[in-house]
Amino acid sequence: MTTFLRDTLTVFRREFTPSLREPAGLLFEMGQPLLFLFLFGALLDGAVGSSWQWFVPGILVMMCLTGPMASGYYLLVELIGGSMERMMVTPLNRTAMLVGRTMKAMAVLFAQAVLIIVLAVPLGFEPHLTGVAAGLALLMVFGVGLGALSFALAIKSAPDGTLFWTITQVLLFPLLLLSGVLLPLDSGPGWLRVAGGLNPVAYIVDAERALFSGQAPGPPVLYGVLAAAATAALGLYLGNRAMRRGV
Repeated sequence: MTTFLRDTLTVFRREFTPSLREPAGLLFEMGQPLLFLFLFGALLDGAVGSSWQWFVPGILVMMCLTGPMASGYYLLVELIGGSMERMMVTPLNRTAMLVGRTMKAMAVLFAQAVLIIVLAVPLGFEPHLTGVAAGLALLMVFGVGLGALSFALAIKSAPDGTLFWTITQVLLFPLLLLSGVLLPLDSGPGWLRVAGGLNPVAYIVDAERALFSGQAPGPPVLYGVLAAAATAALGLYLGNRAMRRGV
């Protein structure tokens, strides 16, 4: 086993073990997605065609935004408390610190996404296995980018964290509302559709819906893949640079 892989697994176990010891915390984090799934999804029944095929992928993207995008919070707590500084002086590879933390965020996101899909099946969601697998893979790529960006922002925000909370809270709701996660943008005014076209999350949502519906790969999927890949590349670059520079 290479040193990098060993260090990555060490960081992953360090981050993931507390989640295994307190699984109730993972379910608590799913409170909002589950509320939207059972209540908001039922209200959309018939309003957007096959509502569950349309709504479930949007819920998964929403989880990706509220999960990996906020995962830097735990790093920020360690930065403020001083435990991260102690890790920085260990022989652990700095890039492995980023990758291990990102793997933990993706493991949590994957488990939650699978649970949402399973719970949505009795409600009327019809999974197309190939499309679901491809959609989950795309979601993981997008989540890697968001998680890495969140870690970079947390390091930049130390020691008080004001910058982290300001940026994440300012960005979260516009990204959600202008992505068409909850309501379609097609019937909105022109300026809203233009704003949505500038939102990379909207392309992820369209790609997820196309894949989960079992459609053949086309422009929506291509644009979504490009948006997810660009987010992942940018996040890993900035996250790795921030982690290497340290606090």
